[in-house]
Amino acid sequence: MNILIKETDESDLNNIKQLWADGDVMQFVGFPDGLVQSDADMTSWYKRIKAEYPRTNHYSIYDDGTYCGEAYYSIDGEHNFLASLDIKLLKHARGKGIGEKGLRFAIEEAFKHGAEKVFVDPNPKNLKAIALYEKLLFKRVQCPAHLREEVETYKAVYMEKETPYF
Repeated sequence: MNILIKETDESDLNNIKQLWADGDVMQFVGFPDGLVQSDADMTSWYKRIKAEYPRTNHYSIYDDGTYCGEAYYSIDGEHNFLASLDIKLLKHARGKGIGEKGLRFAIEEAFKHGAEKVFVDPNPKNLKAIALYEKLLFKRVQCPAHLREEVETYKAVYMEKETPYF
C-alpha cells in the first residue's frame, strides 16, 4: 500500500464526481442512488472550496495511483471554530486502513488551520464509520444548538473530538 493524500485539484474532479454518483458510497448521506453532478457543478463546487481555504479544504486519497475517495474539513468561525469532517471511500478501498489515514490527516489539518474541536455526524446505520470515529477517540456528546435541527432531521449520531491527538 502506498497511500497519497493530497489537496484536491481540478484533475481530481472527475474522480470525485464518480465517487458522489456511487449509491453505495452515498447511501448513508441521503443519496442511495448517488448524487449525480455535471462538470459545471463540480467546477463551481471546487471554486467554493478554494475560495474558503484555509477554513475549508478537501483532499483526494489514492493508493498506488488508484483513486480511493475523499476527506474534508470545514471550520465554522462563527461557532467556536468547530470543524465538520467528512470522509468517503469507494468500496475497493474499505477495510484497509485507508479511511483511518484519510480521517487522521483531515483532523490534523483542521486543527492546524484553527479548529478548536472537530465533529462528525454519521448515520446511525453506518456502524463501521461509528467504530472508526470511536477508535479515533471521538465521543458522543450533546449536539450544539446551531446544528441540532440538521442532526435531528437526519437522525445522525453527533460525535466530537477536542484534540488532534489519537
